Amino acid sequence: MKANMTKQVISTSVSVGIATGLYGISFGAIGAAAGLSVPAVMLLSLLMFSGASQFAFVGVIAAGGAPITAISSAWLLGVRNSFYAIRLSPVIGPRGLWRLLAAQLTIDESNAVSAAQEQPKDQKLGFWLTGVAVFIFWNSATLLGAIGGNLLGSVETWGLDGAAAAAFLGLLWPRLRGSTWLAVAGASVALIAIPFTPAGVPVLLAAAIALLPIGGKK
Repeated sequence: MKANMTKQVISTSVSVGIATGLYGISFGAIGAAAGLSVPAVMLLSLLMFSGASQFAFVGVIAAGGAPITAISSAWLLGVRNSFYAIRLSPVIGPRGLWRLLAAQLTIDESNAVSAAQEQPKDQKLGFWLTGVAVFIFWNSATLLGAIGGNLLGSVETWGLDGAAAAAFLGLLWPRLRGSTWLAVAGASVALIAIPFTPAGVPVLLAAAIALLPIGGKK
C-alpha cells in the first residue's frame, strides 16, 4: 500500500512538472521578443522561478513600463508564496542550505501536490519531487522558447505584447473565481489608470485589487 502511494506521488509530481513546464516555452518566447537576451531570460527564470511573477515582469517590460514597475508587479504576485511557506515549513522542516532550496521550490504546484497527500512522508515527497520536476521542465522549456523568441522579431509585429498581458490574465484568473466584484473592480481601475499612468502601472493596480483577500472564496 505504501509503495503504491509512493508511486502515485511520483507519478503526480512528474506529470505536474511536465504540464507546468510546457508553459515555459511561452515565457521564454515572450521574454526574448520583449527585448531580453537569452541569458537574461534564463537568469530571470532560474532565480525568480514563479510563473505569474515572471509573466507579470515581462508583460510590463513588453508594454514599455519602467523596471521598477515590472519588479513591483512581479513581487506583488510572488507574495502568496510566503503564505505557502508558512504551511510547508513544519511539513518539510528544512535546515541550513536545504531551507534556501525549499524556499526556491515553494510554488503553487509543489504546495498543491504536497497538500493533496494524507501522510506527512508523502507530503514531503510531493513537495520536493514536484518542485524539482517543475524547475527542470520549466527552465528547459524556457530556454527553448527564448532561443525561438529571438527569431520572431519585434513584440508588436507578432502581437506578443498582447500575449504577455493575456498570459498574465490567464495566470491570475483562477484566483478571481468566486470574487467577481474583485475582477470588475480591478478591470475598472486599470481602464481608468491607462490614460494617466506609465505603461505597466494599470496592471500593477489591477493585480493589487484582484489579490485583496476581502470577500473572496479560499
